[in-house]
Amino acid sequence: MKLGADHKYILCALAGGSRLQDHRTVEGDKVYKLHPLDEAPGEMVVAATVDYLQRHGLIDSNMKFPAATYLLTDKGATVAATLTGAPTRPLTTKKYAG
Repeated sequence: MKLGADHKYILCALAGGSRLQDHRTVEGDKVYKLHPLDEAPGEMVVAATVDYLQRHGLIDSNMKFPAATYLLTDKGATVAATLTGAPTRPLTTKKYAG
């Protein structure tokens, strides 16, 4: 697994308490937004970045509709703690069975 700057950014943001959510457009497309703790407007995230993090077991979805939230897995929290050099404080963590 090779993490790029965008992957590391998302993991560190989630470790710091930000929320990554998917949202459906009127046309039915899925868009991903990273929402910071201070409730500032969310920033768009490329779908391939989210997919990569999921495929490597670093994040998982809570499968809620219409806006699923992506959570750090235990593996993702460990990687994020390594990247930040600080304890993580995600909203929730979820175990990854894969």
